[in-house]
Amino acid sequence: MKGATKQFVRFGWEQALSCLFPVVIFGSLALTQVLHLPFLPRYDWLLILFVLMQWWMVRSGLETRDELKVITLFHLIGLALEIFKVNMGSWSYPEEGYFKVLGVPLYSGFMYASVASYLCQAWRRLDVELVKWPPFLIVVPLAAAIYLNFFTHHVWIDVRWWLSGLVIIVFWRSWVTYAVNGTRYRMPLSFSFVLIGFFIWIAENIATFFGAWQYPNQNETWSIVGLGKLSSWLLLVIVSFLIVATLKQVKSKIPFDK
Repeated sequence: MKGATKQFVRFGWEQALSCLFPVVIFGSLALTQVLHLPFLPRYDWLLILFVLMQWWMVRSGLETRDELKVITLFHLIGLALEIFKVNMGSWSYPEEGYFKVLGVPLYSGFMYASVASYLCQAWRRLDVELVKWPPFLIVVPLAAAIYLNFFTHHVWIDVRWWLSGLVIIVFWRSWVTYAVNGTRYRMPLSFSFVLIGFFIWIAENIATFFGAWQYPNQNETWSIVGLGKLSSWLLLVIVSFLIVATLKQVKSKIPFDK
């Protein structure tokens, strides 16, 4: 029992370190909601805080340059999705800001980047390994189809449930293994997707509560984000994981700078 408790505490500690960037994001959202900082609008202060945090994490060695490349990619992917969704009326950023592009503050990309930050750091800290990972020619088109569906479902049919079923089929035999204090554990990959998606949905509720963005039903007063959004976050987590896993596999074959 003592050994199990020790392993659980260690696992929690490694997860907490991996979540440092998301924690700073939520802390900044809460702080800037209560404190009215001078000179710049809130959205711009958030951008400055997140850029400084990113710089410090790389400077201190908490993140590698390789991880920064992945995080930057996610920032751009997330920003493109935000611009499209905001202009389609899916949600909005009602506050003022100097650093906004087509109604979207630049800090928003860091919320997607923080998911990549967590995945990269947890991967490294827990020595994650993939078992029975599907071929590259299946994984990449699947990730692309999931991402594109976030755009195309506005003008075509929403195929998210078909894609979810395809994910289950493709990854039915796939496992993820991780190490805690030298002992390896394993988990079905599909289950890890669900767990991460669920916690991101909780994070989304916290973020909207602190005014990071607003859904149409939250214009008058805050209300809990519907469970239907879980499917969106689940698919986003899958895309994120597939991109990180693919880049990790490429990195194992091609040397990158540390």
